[in-house]
Amino acid sequence: MKFALDEYANLNSPIHRWDVRYKLIGLISLMFAFATVKSWYLIALMLFLTIMLYGISKLPLSFLVNRLRYPGFFLLGVILLLPFISGQTIVLQFGFLTIRQEGCLAVILIVSRFFAIMTTCLTLFGTSSFLITLKGMRNLGISPIITDMLMLSYRYIFELSNQLNMMLKATKLRGFESDKISWRNLSVYAALIGSLLVRSYQQAERVYEAMLLRGYGNVFNKESHPIYSTARNDFKFGHNVIYLLLSLIIAISLIVAETFFS
Repeated sequence: MKFALDEYANLNSPIHRWDVRYKLIGLISLMFAFATVKSWYLIALMLFLTIMLYGISKLPLSFLVNRLRYPGFFLLGVILLLPFISGQTIVLQFGFLTIRQEGCLAVILIVSRFFAIMTTCLTLFGTSSFLITLKGMRNLGISPIITDMLMLSYRYIFELSNQLNMMLKATKLRGFESDKISWRNLSVYAALIGSLLVRSYQQAERVYEAMLLRGYGNVFNKESHPIYSTARNDFKFGHNVIYLLLSLIIAISLIVAETFFS
């Protein structure tokens, strides 16, 4: 199985060497701060900080582009509609189409915050292996149920993707033409999605029963568990604390600055 998020977790950069527990707190704080940004001065600063953070992580640009592509499809409708329906100030008008200033400004703000938050999130999960990130969440007090659900979801989403690809190949071998848009094709896609949902439910039941047979749910000492075990030099000071304090200072400064400008 190819781990799509942490395939570059073995690189050597300051962000990779940053302890995952400190990194979770620091980068999540930055994401929350980015979500509050509305002022134009802070948008430019937010984008600069995001690009600088990603550059320090040494993750390749292709990693960012490929992972932003699919979430970006959800913004496409907003980008296409807001300039025409939001606001009162008319900038350009082409027949019945009217481009409004407030809508254009809202699109710039939404896209900027989306880019900053998603890039920071990819930096967080791309610079540590997924299991280590889950271990850090567990050590910070996140519920074991949540971390187990994240681990299983991340594990089996690739299996479901492989099953969907095999089902699509099977339909094409039987003469299905996926490039045509028709009611028949839509019914085929609906049947594929329904079949995939049923298979995923059945597989979830099998996995849960297998976990119960292996003692899942029993109280265990996380210090001896292979997934949640931690080293004895936990929370050691040094660059970890410096990076954490720096990220917290930046996050708090952005929030205070936004409050001041607003």
